Formats: sequence, structure tokens, C-alpha cells
Amino acid sequence: MSDSMRKGLGEQVGEKVTPQSQKSTGQVLSENVTGATDKVAGAFQPSEEKSTTQKIGDSTRSNADSAQNGSSGYLDSAKNTLSGAAESTSNTLSNAADTVSGKTKETTE
Repeated sequence: MSDSMRKGLGEQVGEKVTPQSQKSTGQVLSENVTGATDKVAGAFQPSEEKSTTQKIGDSTRSNADSAQNGSSGYLDSAKNTLSGAAESTSNTLSNAADTVSGKTKETTE
């Protein structure tokens, strides 16, 4: 597989620099399809067959993907922490209400 079958680094940069609001729906769809195709091609093309610019582009994309996945991991962790805190608070309030009303676990089952 040669670089001629891959997106050029200049094309990739141009797509990223152009604001989404200035692109038509067709352009966005085309960029998404060609970007995904290029990503797959980059994964299968041996490094020794890549030009320097393709190696740079693939490396940059890989680092960006890793950063994006890492940040979503932090976001998921924060969501899980908040969800657990909310559930704990709810259980505490429910137990307090039961104590005040005189209900016990055995009487509510």
C-alpha cells in the first residue's frame, strides 16, 4: 500500500482547521468516511512503507485518540463517583426518614 492511497498530512490539517460550521453536510460525511478509511489503512500499512509525513500524521492521530479515550475514561470515572455519591445520599436520607417514622427494615418488607 502506498502513500498515494492515503490522505495527505496537508489535507488532514486543512480539514481540522476549517470550522465545522463552514462545511456542508456532504463535506463532513466525506471527511468522516475518508478519515476512517485512512485510519484503517494506516493501521495496516507497515511503518517501513510509510513516508515521514504519514508516520507523523499517524503518530499524531494515535496520540490524539489516546488522549480522547483517556479523557472519556476520566469523565466516566467522575460520573460513576457522582452516581455512587447520589445513591449513598439517597439511601442515607431514606434510612433517616424510616428512623423518624418508626419504620424498620423488617416492617417495610
